[in-house]
Amino acid sequence: MPKPQKVEAVESIKRFLEEADSVFVTDYVGLNVADITLLRKNLRDNSIKYLIAKNTLIRIAARESGYENLLDYLKGPTAIAFAKEDPAVAAKILYDSYKDKEKPVIRAFVLEDQVFTGEQIKRLADLPSREVLLASVVSAIEAPFSSMLSSIDAIFQELVATVDALAAAKEKQ
Repeated sequence: MPKPQKVEAVESIKRFLEEADSVFVTDYVGLNVADITLLRKNLRDNSIKYLIAKNTLIRIAARESGYENLLDYLKGPTAIAFAKEDPAVAAKILYDSYKDKEKPVIRAFVLEDQVFTGEQIKRLADLPSREVLLASVVSAIEAPFSSMLSSIDAIFQELVATVDALAAAKEKQ
């Protein structure tokens, strides 16, 4: 009979897995308390949960929530980051931490039900944030309309200038 704390821990991990849009499996060995506290703070500030748990509990939760593809990466000390929103933000934070200290080691990450190895994190980390991508799309859509409005405005300004010139010439006569 499993202990109530372990059942609760599995349910918690399972809930995080089900709610997350992306999941990052990391090896945190070598990070001191200050480093892991800073990493957790950076992740938490961006609504990303970073959880250290026993692999046995993570395996049970992964099987129950359809993340069997993570089972091969659950060896040794494991911490998992659960990102509900923009996966590029979590990737950047984890990758920046890795660049500085070569820790935590990103074993794998899951994005849209596809598993990627830790070596591929740089590609995700280099992507612009969701907001920047949306702004690019909006500006790409807006640019032709803005150009068209400028052209129409120029035509009307020219028309008004011509009418003013005709009115001035008529006044002189």
